[in-house]
Amino acid sequence: MKTINRITWYAIAGLVLLLLPAGVSAAAPAPEYTTTYTITVHEDGSAIWQIEYRTALESDADVAGFEAYTHDLPSVYLPQVQDLMQRSAAQASAAASRPMQVSNVCGSAVIQLSPTGKFGVVIYTFTWEDFSQTREGLEIGDAFSGGMYLAKDSTLIISYPESYTIISVDPTADQQRDTLTWYGQRSFAPGEPRIVLAKNALPVIPAVLIIVILIVLISAGAVFLSRRKVGIAVAGPEQEEPDEPVTALSADELKSVDDRILRFLSDKGGEQYQSDIVKILGLPRSTVSASLNNLHKAGMIVKVRKGRENLIRLVKKDG
Repeated sequence: MKTINRITWYAIAGLVLLLLPAGVSAAAPAPEYTTTYTITVHEDGSAIWQIEYRTALESDADVAGFEAYTHDLPSVYLPQVQDLMQRSAAQASAAASRPMQVSNVCGSAVIQLSPTGKFGVVIYTFTWEDFSQTREGLEIGDAFSGGMYLAKDSTLIISYPESYTIISVDPTADQQRDTLTWYGQRSFAPGEPRIVLAKNALPVIPAVLIIVILIVLISAGAVFLSRRKVGIAVAGPEQEEPDEPVTALSADELKSVDDRILRFLSDKGGEQYQSDIVKILGLPRSTVSASLNNLHKAGMIVKVRKGRENLIRLVKKDG
């Protein structure tokens, strides 16, 4: 049963491809699933890893294999992932001369249904303590002491605290917004990707300036009260423009927008940020939102929260 053989790789194959030195990993067999590695770095240097594997379940045998994998995940595959990551942290710790450890390893598996078919999704999460340096800001990269290999159909996403600014990124990310994203197939040298972040400095207000501001505010308040006493009307602040009105669309109009968005996503490689869909297609925000809700309910797209934006991903059936 090919799916059992394929899914048994989930526990370790994707992680091996990511963490082994690039020269070794490049010779590994190509995975038959898509993989997304999301690393969320915290201000204290720790990081939360989420690794998502997704594969199409094209037959009853595939579904049975996935369910067998799900049954064995807690007792067989989760311990394998935990062992691999703990050994990887120990090796990185020795190379960086900084204590590191992996904890809180969890795993889950679910079958997702959509009009394009069934998909098996496996997600592993864990905490990597002292993943990045915290000397003067944050420096990410020395935990990847052996380099990395990002296989085809794989994505690496690194998220950092909002209170930090990027100083340098090496190699340059394929996409840089609130997060940094690299797409496979590609190799990283030892210590890459290397990211240097600086904490945003809070402005220091001199005491004299604070006193001046207080005097101005008090004076403005006194003028306001005096005008009210003599019956002078004081205009209030300008009202903000109301949000764009929601325009009701007919079924045919909504389907036309749905088709445009689906074609746009397909032309752009299967995923785009919602704000870019609005801007590039020149459609009202409310229209795009209504269409995406419709497509999401139909199982034709998924919405992935990336920082303060929605990444819209087209659901495709393999083959």
